[in-house]
Amino acid sequence: MPLRFIHTADIHLGKTYRHGSGEAERSEDFFLCLAGIVKDALAEKVDFVLIAGDLFHTGQILPRTFARTIEILQPLKDARIPCIAVEGNHDWIHRRDSISWMEALSQMGYIRLLRPSRTADGGYVFEPFDEEQGRGGHLVIKDLNIYGLGYIGAQAGHHVPRICEAVITDNNLLLFHVGIWTFSPVEIGNMQPEEAHPLADRFGYVALGHGHKPYLVETPDGRTYGFNPGSPERVNFGEQKYDKGYYLVDLEDGRFRHVFRATDPRPMHAVVIDLDGASDAETALEGFRRQLASALDAEQDGRRPLIDLKLVGRVAFHPFELGRERLRTVLEEECRPLHAEIRNHLSLVTRGSDGESAKKSLADIEKEVLHELVGANSLYKERQDELVALSLAIRDLVLKGEVSDEELLGILARNHDASAGG
Repeated sequence: MPLRFIHTADIHLGKTYRHGSGEAERSEDFFLCLAGIVKDALAEKVDFVLIAGDLFHTGQILPRTFARTIEILQPLKDARIPCIAVEGNHDWIHRRDSISWMEALSQMGYIRLLRPSRTADGGYVFEPFDEEQGRGGHLVIKDLNIYGLGYIGAQAGHHVPRICEAVITDNNLLLFHVGIWTFSPVEIGNMQPEEAHPLADRFGYVALGHGHKPYLVETPDGRTYGFNPGSPERVNFGEQKYDKGYYLVDLEDGRFRHVFRATDPRPMHAVVIDLDGASDAETALEGFRRQLASALDAEQDGRRPLIDLKLVGRVAFHPFELGRERLRTVLEEECRPLHAEIRNHLSLVTRGSDGESAKKSLADIEKEVLHELVGANSLYKERQDELVALSLAIRDLVLKGEVSDEELLGILARNHDASAGG
C-alpha cells in the first residue's frame, strides 16, 4: 500500500549555551526546528514520522525541556500520526534504575520508542510494540514492517549479521542510530560501509542518524538503501557548510522515493582574522573590525548569528593586550552574535639574546603565566603541570558555555579527591 513519511534525526532538544544572554533563544531554536517539521508532517498528511535518535541533547534533561517537547509533539498525537523513535547516544541514560525521558514519552503516547530485546547468546529479538506499555522493537504501518534499535556503540558493524538474522519478514524498514565511516570520519559509533551492506538485503530503507550532515549509502552495485538526513538545526561549530533538513519519503510499488526538504537553521559563521604584522593592539583591533565586517557582509538575515572566531598571525605586541572583552565589544557592534567562541592563536614576535627573531603563541604565554602563579605558592610547587592543565581545561569548558556550575564543581571535587588519595 502506498504511504508517506518524514525521516529526521539528531534534533538535540535542550541544547544551549550556558551562562550567556542567548541561552533561552538558542534553546528555542531546536524546538522551533522540530515544530516546523511537525507542521510539515501535518500538511503533507504523512502516515508517520521517524526520529533516528538524539531527540534530546542529553539524557538528563530539564523538566521544562520535557514539557516543551510534549507541547511540540501534541499536534502529531492529536492527528493520530505515529512518531516512531530510537535512542541516540545523547538520549541514553546509564542509570537503569529509573525511567528515561524517552521511555516516559513512549508510555504517554507521544512517541513509539523502539528497542529490541537481547537473547542470552547476544542475539536480537524485535518484539511487537505494546501500545499500553510503550515498548517493543517492531511495529507495522499499512504493510510496512518497521524495526528499530538505537545507539549500540563502536562495534555496531559486528552486530549487523545478528540484526538481519532476527528479521524474517518482507517489506522492511530499519531505524538505526549509527554512522558510516566514509561520510562521518570523526564520529564515534560508526561502522564501515562493507559492514553495513548486508542490511540492504533485509531492509529496503535504513533510516540512519548520528552524523550531522546528510548522505546516502549505496551497495557496491549502486542501489541506495541507507539514508541519513543529518541534523535539521546546526548543533556544533563546523556545521555551517552542511545542508540542513530532513527527508520526505514516498513508498509505492515497493520503491522508496525520497526528497530532501531544507530547514532554516540559525546562521553560523567560521571567521579567520589574519592580523599578521600588526605593530600594536589598536592597529590590530582596527584590522579585526575591518576583516570581520567584510567576512560577514551580505550574510546577515536578521537573526543573531553564531560565530566561531580564530585570530592568526605574528604580532609585535603581547597578545594579552587584545583581550576577549575588547574583541567581544567589536563583535557586539558589528553583528550582535548570539554566541561566539574566540580562539586567539596570535604569536608574539620577540628577539632572543642572539638577535634571532622568535615567536611565542598565546597558549605558550598563558602556560608560562599560570606556571608562575601556581609555583609562587610552595604548597603547589610539586603539582604545577597538573594544576595548570586543570585550569586551562576549566577555562575551555567555561568559554564553550556548555558546562553547568555543578559539573565544574564535580571536576574540582574529583581532582581534590584524586590528589588527597595520592
